[in-house]
Amino acid sequence: MEFIEKTLRSIIDSFTEAIIGINKDREIIVFNKKAEELLEIEAKKAFKKHIVDVISNTKMLRVIKTGKEEINQKITFKGKELKVNRFPIKVDGEIEGAISIVKDITAIEEMREKINEDKDYIDIINTLMNTFNEWAVVVDEKGMITMMSDAYKEFIGVENPEGKNVTEIIPNTRMHIVLKTGEMEIGEVQEIKENKMIAMRVPIKKKGKIVGAVGKVMFKDISNFYTLSRKINNLEKEIQYYKDALGKERVAKYSFKSLVGNSKKMNTVKNLAKKAAKTDSNILISGESGTGKELFAHAIHNASKRKLAPFIKINCAAIPPDLLESELFGYEEGAFTGAKKGGKKGKFELANGGTILLDEIGDMPMSMQVKLLRVIQEKEIERIGGNTLKNIDVRIIASTNKNLEKSITKGEFRQDLYYRLNVMKITIPPLKERKEDIPHLANSLRVKVADRLGIYAEGITKEAMEYLVSYNWPGNVRELENVIERAINLLDSGLSIDIEHLPSRLTNVKVKKIKRGSRYLKEVIEDVEREVIVDCLEECEWNKNKASRILGISRAGLYNKINQYGLKEEN
Repeated sequence: MEFIEKTLRSIIDSFTEAIIGINKDREIIVFNKKAEELLEIEAKKAFKKHIVDVISNTKMLRVIKTGKEEINQKITFKGKELKVNRFPIKVDGEIEGAISIVKDITAIEEMREKINEDKDYIDIINTLMNTFNEWAVVVDEKGMITMMSDAYKEFIGVENPEGKNVTEIIPNTRMHIVLKTGEMEIGEVQEIKENKMIAMRVPIKKKGKIVGAVGKVMFKDISNFYTLSRKINNLEKEIQYYKDALGKERVAKYSFKSLVGNSKKMNTVKNLAKKAAKTDSNILISGESGTGKELFAHAIHNASKRKLAPFIKINCAAIPPDLLESELFGYEEGAFTGAKKGGKKGKFELANGGTILLDEIGDMPMSMQVKLLRVIQEKEIERIGGNTLKNIDVRIIASTNKNLEKSITKGEFRQDLYYRLNVMKITIPPLKERKEDIPHLANSLRVKVADRLGIYAEGITKEAMEYLVSYNWPGNVRELENVIERAINLLDSGLSIDIEHLPSRLTNVKVKKIKRGSRYLKEVIEDVEREVIVDCLEECEWNKNKASRILGISRAGLYNKINQYGLKEEN
């Protein structure tokens, strides 16, 4: 008898369905291993217990009462989709208990939903193509047609092209070539039935592998393209006219929403800048090159009560000292040889009622600092060659990547001007001090640059992002944007930026940490610095102005480093 019981229990435990049996006293007498797994209850705790104490909402009591089978009942239990069959147990016509057979169909239901979703997706695509009368075709990796719009079928004269090779259906097609090369073809002229049209063909890639291609007729008749081209040329001329007109209105382009980053340091700086925007006090923005000082100036202006007034910017380092005065304060007709007829307004006049950004204020000559101080104190200007004073109402935002306190000590910057400008000081942290912002910032730049270049970049891989975060970014956000743009230019459209798309100065940093051995820290740092400078110079084709901007150092500083490390351009 014991052998029979063990055999029966072994058989019941081998079932892939959960089996639960109760006697006429509603006590559990069968509870196999699948039931334990499915209901998350141990058999020894369930055995001989009243069924309601184990499964409170069971319908087995109803089966005992009615004596009727209940087949294919669907229930949800702890997030699982279950199918239940319930049977009464009868002995000599009397009901002696009931048994439930339960099957987990969660995976089956999920698969059914996925199939329905895919079908709905395909139906939507078909509807869109047919509604807009598009001529489009989709093929798999073997060139077999999986989908074609009704309009394209009608033009070609084929009713059921699905399942056939695209080369048999579409004359002069290049879809099979796109499948081989993996390169998209945009704006290609194709002739079908003596009708010249312009087509595009794009490979479909999944995890770097070509799984199909999409072909679409962009212009069904080449004459339509020429007509549209003429319209675009006319529109471009019209847009340029309005651009020229709008160019006379000086406006700030960025707001606080444009400032990407939610790190503690970045939020602190943004909150301070928002408070400063509510006042008319002068602001001094300091920070390393490439940190986004100009963006902050734009955002402050747009958040101030002067936002509808002009926003004028001038780079004090980019204008020769002998021309800076006329740029800032303007000149009268005949003030000097070559002076424009009627004279010219200076930046302060143009900014009247609004904001002026004096970028790189630390490079302003001492002679101009005296004149700027007077303008700030008296709130009036006098054009070169003029003899009348003009009152102005201008809010000054100055920015610099220099330490002005040190410049004052060296006699390169006036202390009284410094205090006039430094009413509200905003110091923007370098990227290396807010690395938690890099993932969000890198992806934001990816979207911006990809849109500008017309290359779709799906994302940035986890491995590549780790290198971006670990790098020290001497050129800050400007250098990060340069790296992202370089990566996108190396990218196959539709793929993600990976380690192979990053410059070696980023990917070699971790190797340096591992291989430094017993050398002094100074030697390791010099090696890394030398490699970063070499990589940057090579990327810029040894354009030292461009390289110094990316690296966030002066041109003279870059020359010193080149001499220090004995770097030479290879011919």
